[in-house]
Amino acid sequence: MSVKHTKVIRTSVFDPWWNLAVEEYLLNHVRKGQCILYLWQNQNTVVIGRNQNAWRECRTELLESEGGKLARRLSGGGAVYHDEGNLNFTFLMRREDYNFERQLDVILSAVKSLGIHAEKSGRNDITADGRKFSGNAFYFTKSSAYHHGTILVSSDLGKLSRYLQVSKEKIAGKGVASVQSRVVNLTELNPSVTVDAAANSLVAAFSDIYGYQPVISEGSEDIDNEAVQKLRGKYASWEWRYGQTPRFDITMETRFPWGGIEIGLNLENGRVVSSKVYSDAMDEAFISMLPDVLAGCPFSFRNLADRIRGSFASGSSRGFAEDIAAWLETKSGRHSD
Repeated sequence: MSVKHTKVIRTSVFDPWWNLAVEEYLLNHVRKGQCILYLWQNQNTVVIGRNQNAWRECRTELLESEGGKLARRLSGGGAVYHDEGNLNFTFLMRREDYNFERQLDVILSAVKSLGIHAEKSGRNDITADGRKFSGNAFYFTKSSAYHHGTILVSSDLGKLSRYLQVSKEKIAGKGVASVQSRVVNLTELNPSVTVDAAANSLVAAFSDIYGYQPVISEGSEDIDNEAVQKLRGKYASWEWRYGQTPRFDITMETRFPWGGIEIGLNLENGRVVSSKVYSDAMDEAFISMLPDVLAGCPFSFRNLADRIRGSFASGSSRGFAEDIAAWLETKSGRHSD
């Protein structure tokens, strides 16, 4: 079904846990034939991906001691810093109406109207002048989907570097000296750009590309406050944001072109009894399935490789599984099975 109804919702709340709760609520209530553009901002916040280890990605104590908040989103991908100089966007629709290229065209067209040439780069970035100003991530339920991301307008890049802990391997893979050197604010490219101007450009491009004049809303009439408040409780909870990071008998990590991965295993009587997998991979569903796949596996690196390869022998995650299996097999060659 093609999109026939468009709506823009822009909140004036700067609480990341509330804003993420609204996002999930809209995801669960978007109607057939509808596409919602949700615009939102947070104050002094680090948002990590669904499967990331909070302590490894963010200097959490420093962030919170300076009045910041840690949030964890539903989607995969890496950690990002949000402040009032950053604009967040989310496209929400039914799965049959998901069209990444069309959604991306809204961002590229909006930035072009601000006098800045931008292009997609890598797996999930949008760049201008060779530097990233927008990171994107995606999430799918059985019936709905969203594509969300950031737009750095006039963000405090010093705090971005202060709070985020980016691995040396990831920085090296980008071919740059530091995380700060590979990002750019739109104001550096066009000093007249403001967050409001960026938001207005997005709305205009959304209307033009989807061919419908969107209904503009502040969100109050589109959400059930009681339901959103309940969801906010989840996003604000220690369990959701930090989760359990138990001691492991075995830990191992590496980085692939599609993202880094860290696997922790607990063993009993030679079998995997529990595991945890951390990653900034975009395919959050694949990463989330790995602990169940590994449960009960007799421990050897070769057995782990066979279990993962066999569990994802077909489907869109097959390539990721093969990469992990091949990596584990190299460890088998260096360790006694």
